Amino acid sequence: MPYKKNIFNEYAEKVAEAHSISLKTLFTKDKSHQISGARHMLYYLCKKRPMQIASIETYMKENGYNITHSSIIHGLNSVATNKLNDKDFMAMCSKIEECVTA
Repeated sequence: MPYKKNIFNEYAEKVAEAHSISLKTLFTKDKSHQISGARHMLYYLCKKRPMQIASIETYMKENGYNITHSSIIHGLNSVATNKLNDKDFMAMCSKIEECVTA
């Protein structure tokens, strides 16, 4: 589904911008809290769209970031915990969702 790839790419750009990182950095193996948190937000937004985890995995790999299905699920679980405690996180997600209209 090429339109899902376009949505993924838009989300990736907006997430990187919101976290003040480059798009290239988003797809590096950097495990710092800021970068991994940005990736987790990307997974969350894509899954909420809804996008299949296998598709997210494929799009991440196409951008040079090899990730497993279980690692994406771990990221989604991390977001589930985070969104209960962090209203700013949810506000950022909502703002990004509003910007991506495709």
